Amino acid sequence: MDVPRSQQAGWIEVITGSMFSGKSEELIRRLRRAQIARQKVQIFKPTFDTRFSDHHIVSHSDMRIASENVASSKALLTEVDPDAEVVGIDEGQFFDADLPAVCNELANRGKRVIVAGLDQDYLGKPFEPMPQLLAIAEYITKTLAICMVCGNPANHTQRLVASQDRVLLGAQGTYEARCRRCFDPTLAMPPEPR
Repeated sequence: MDVPRSQQAGWIEVITGSMFSGKSEELIRRLRRAQIARQKVQIFKPTFDTRFSDHHIVSHSDMRIASENVASSKALLTEVDPDAEVVGIDEGQFFDADLPAVCNELANRGKRVIVAGLDQDYLGKPFEPMPQLLAIAEYITKTLAICMVCGNPANHTQRLVASQDRVLLGAQGTYEARCRRCFDPTLAMPPEPR
């Protein structure tokens, strides 16, 4: 006997890694495959992330897919349609601490939830709420970039401008991928006053 899609068990997938490692590309790839399979897909990103587009998730290689903007995790929960089968969320690190609970609720409703986001901030510290999502996800994909200094696999996001703001939107020129050896979090520290 076939189980209707709406009664299937849900789960959480997390795609994580440094900037320029292909997280958004992988998210877009999975969402497009679900659309090809005629599944009802809804896609979200944080309202304030308008770096490349207001209403699309856009990768650094210019892959794009239409998305809805939400201001918070709770807003995301209310925007998901009851008949949605797949929920895509980009820039998970920019959401509030409720994101893991919201993703759990959606998965418990039988939805496939796919979240992409940075696992570390510019200092190399865990970037909440991503660690909590990693702990509850059924599937985890860790993407690696290529170090812009030496060419080794890169797991860190090097901030190239001086700022102590944890969230500083930017792309090439503001950040680059670095390996463990070439990563230097002190580069982002403003100079000491004299």
